Amino acid sequence: MTTVTKWALGVAVLVVALLVALLTTRGGDAKSAERATGDLTAVRAQAALRPCPAPSAAAAAPDLDGIQADCLGDGSRLDVGRVLGGGPVLVNVWASWCQPCRAELPVLDRYATQPGAVRVLGVQVASPAQDGLGLLARLGVHLPSVFDGAGPAGPIRTALKVPATIPASYLVTAGGQVRFVANPRSFLTTDQVRAAVKDYS
Repeated sequence: MTTVTKWALGVAVLVVALLVALLTTRGGDAKSAERATGDLTAVRAQAALRPCPAPSAAAAAPDLDGIQADCLGDGSRLDVGRVLGGGPVLVNVWASWCQPCRAELPVLDRYATQPGAVRVLGVQVASPAQDGLGLLARLGVHLPSVFDGAGPAGPIRTALKVPATIPASYLVTAGGQVRFVANPRSFLTTDQVRAAVKDYS
């Protein structure tokens, strides 16, 4: 191999390495920009959540009346109390880092599609929206959910007095009463969900 060939080969390898580094950096910058701007379009499309419920014509749930939250699936702003009016509605509080939540969310999703099921609304707390949408996409869970903020004490979590240990579920009755589901604390089967809805209605 001549000296000229060796130089040409070395330059070609260097050019390829630079191109790979440039493309990788641009991809990283795009992801960083998406995180910074809060653009969740792509991850929302992957999660394909069912739409958040429309506000009810019935009286708002008093404990949550006037509390605003973003629908996780499309980013629209809604009044949580109005959405939960005219129950019963099962409200489930979860976070992307919560291991028991990962087991419970698919159970709730299956329950929500069964005949006779009450409406189910997820409330993502204490974790970034992008992480929550990514988790739901990986689990294949399409429950409508609202985002209560990434901080430790969002307005919904505060209003419901959610315990430190999650998941936590609440049954909002037809009369607007909010009842904490103490037994079971975490659902393992759809039969447990159905029984709890009956017991707490």
